[in-house]
Amino acid sequence: MDETQRWGAPWRPERRTGRFTGPPAPGALRNRGPGLGAAILAGFIQVAGANNLADDGEVFVTLNGWWYALLLAGPIALIWRRRFPLTVFLVAAAASLGFATVAQPSWIYAVAPGAALFGLAKKGRPLAAIVGGSTAYVLYVLVCGMFADPLGLAAGAHANLRSLLLLALAVALTIFLGSAAKARSEHFAEMMKVRAERERAQEEQERRQASEERLRIARELHDVLGHHLSLINVQAGVGLHLMDNRPEQAREALTAIKTASAEALREVRNVLGVLRTEDEAAPRQPALGMSRLDDLTADAGLPVTTKVTGDERELPPEVDRAAYRIVQEALTNVRRHAGPGATASVGVDYLPTALHLAIRNDGPAVRHDEPDDKGGGSGIGGMRARAESLGGTLEAGPVDGGFLVSVLLPVAAEEDEE
Repeated sequence: MDETQRWGAPWRPERRTGRFTGPPAPGALRNRGPGLGAAILAGFIQVAGANNLADDGEVFVTLNGWWYALLLAGPIALIWRRRFPLTVFLVAAAASLGFATVAQPSWIYAVAPGAALFGLAKKGRPLAAIVGGSTAYVLYVLVCGMFADPLGLAAGAHANLRSLLLLALAVALTIFLGSAAKARSEHFAEMMKVRAERERAQEEQERRQASEERLRIARELHDVLGHHLSLINVQAGVGLHLMDNRPEQAREALTAIKTASAEALREVRNVLGVLRTEDEAAPRQPALGMSRLDDLTADAGLPVTTKVTGDERELPPEVDRAAYRIVQEALTNVRRHAGPGATASVGVDYLPTALHLAIRNDGPAVRHDEPDDKGGGSGIGGMRARAESLGGTLEAGPVDGGFLVSVLLPVAAEEDEE
């Protein structure tokens, strides 16, 4: 069954495999057909030119059907020059050589072999073009030059030095131009291939960046919603417990819920700020980082002590944001899994080439409603994934009287010097 080819640019990637098929060489759309245009043009030039030569007395026989057939043999053979370039050249050269024995030396009846020789060189067969062109030239020199008198050729059909030099130059120039066209076509194809590969690589990079950004947004939303909803849940439970007996303390719990929900909304807007259009105003809230650690611990919903050691300095944005989110998630886990009256401590140690975080739960543990990290829980697993994405490590496990999360995030030395 013949394969049906879709319309479209022939150098576009194939849809199923994505492979690059290469751009068309000059005239590639015509190359798909039998080449009737070149055959008709060459036939017209040779027949019309021979008639003009005959009118000027430069053809030494009466033109009849035989001679016209000889003039048209080469152009007709050009129809198959794509499939049989060498054979077509030999046929066209032989036909033109036969007519040259009865006519004045001229390029008029050598159009077809010239086109065939050019096509042979452009086909990527320079050796065949050189051998074929040289053979045809030698035969012309022998027939119309050295053996012209023994063969009984008319005096006007004899090849002179000028015509021999011009013919040699034409053969060499035709082979050179054909080879140059081949090289140009390959260069153009390579350029288009490189451009297509570059565009494909750019698209892959954009898709990868979009995927990474979606993952970052998902992590940020998990941290924001998990932290603040957990705080709201705790404060709501306190408010319900104190509503009847201690309404003033219940009011404080409701105020904390309002503050936590407002902060959650602000952080969600900041996280989704990358999706805003260009004409929207930029977020006014400061970027989340260790500079807001005091606000985070103050709104944690349980007593938290903070200790900072080392030379406090500005961190790279990705490390700063990750450290904040890890502390936030660790405090959320304390509220979820620690018993009543639990407290927490946060240690921040600025090392020369790293940032160390230690978040400890000092209260008694209660039964976990969620599976632990190894069982598929999202809390510690999310913190570990965030740390490892920056080349850091996270260790978490029970200690005497509580639970400890220890995180080490590397910081580049050049960042420290700055």
